[in-house]
Amino acid sequence: MHRARLAWSPELLEYDFGPGHPMAPVRLDLTMRLIRALRLPELPSLELVDAPPASDDVLLTVHDADYVAAVKRASTALEPDPARGLGTEDDPLFLGMHDAAARQVGGSVSLAEAVWQGRIDHGVNVAGGMHHAQRGAASGFCVYNDAAAAIRRLLDLGAERVAYVDLDAHHGDGVEAAFWDDPRVMTVSVHQDGRTLFPGTGYPGDVGTGRAEGTAVNVSLPPGTHGAAWLRAIDAVVPAVVREHRPDVVVSQHGCDAHGNDPLSHLEVDVDAQRTAQQWVHALAHESAGGRWLALGGGGYAVVDVVPLAWASLVAEAAHAPLASGMPLPADWREVALELSAIEPARTLGTTEPVRWRHWKDGWDPADPVDRAVQATRKAVFPLLGLDPFHD
Repeated sequence: MHRARLAWSPELLEYDFGPGHPMAPVRLDLTMRLIRALRLPELPSLELVDAPPASDDVLLTVHDADYVAAVKRASTALEPDPARGLGTEDDPLFLGMHDAAARQVGGSVSLAEAVWQGRIDHGVNVAGGMHHAQRGAASGFCVYNDAAAAIRRLLDLGAERVAYVDLDAHHGDGVEAAFWDDPRVMTVSVHQDGRTLFPGTGYPGDVGTGRAEGTAVNVSLPPGTHGAAWLRAIDAVVPAVVREHRPDVVVSQHGCDAHGNDPLSHLEVDVDAQRTAQQWVHALAHESAGGRWLALGGGGYAVVDVVPLAWASLVAEAAHAPLASGMPLPADWREVALELSAIEPARTLGTTEPVRWRHWKDGWDPADPVDRAVQATRKAVFPLLGLDPFHD
């Protein structure tokens, strides 16, 4: 029986803001080519399925009707609507934008349904993770918010608690906003400090409101944070708060733009560290949510040497067939990658060196800016959850 499922349709490549835009469809094209070159769809534990477009009814669970109508108009007439974020520098208009964005949502929602109904354990949508889209506006390359729609579908199907873990370099503001006052959904975002990066939000004191106070968790890291420190920050916060939330399902966003080669952020998190974090989230889903896990893509603009490697690894991890660190990448894929991008691709999947990081329980250094950022989050959120911010 297939226990993991990858949603993909070639039409997802039609989500294309045009030449020169960072969110180039070649990043998904090369990802799927690498997944196939590694023969992952042949694994007995993995099923490749279509990503269907979401219906208007699904979109309206997380977006305003006026906004969906505006996206449809803009997709055909190509008339900008800056008040709704349509036709801006970040979100230029293109023909068929509604259909392409709705397919991103449909892929994530259909996987969420399959996970909740027990037809699969894990679902992956590398074209998803559009975490910036707001209820009534496009934002940050994101037209519709598939992550929020998938979580909403899980709640509508009967999930009592969902944990959303966002590892993108940019704050997961759209998902946080969608569930800001909903105690059933914990949103945890580990990102670069909003004072130095779009969207300028996601501070430690942003913890949710009312009965949901303590269910918004933000780890805001300084520019230059490297892989070992990034892992230390994740380990110091994410497992404790997710375990305390006791989710029925874990939904995670694996934007890989925290890499040092990414042109749109200022973190230094290598592929090895990102793969380690994927393993941690996978294990946490088994520990805290009975294995129910929906993993999404997101940001990532180093389209040859980072995105395909990170997301092929995510698919293999979900299929319980993790790729070997430092393994050579297929020569035929490297040739195609060079041809499509004119960029020399990596030769190996990370390195064979083990990822070394220091556990929070070994003590924290108030002179270290990463440790200060982590402790700010722990002090803001842990007491609200009945946890001790100073001890594990």
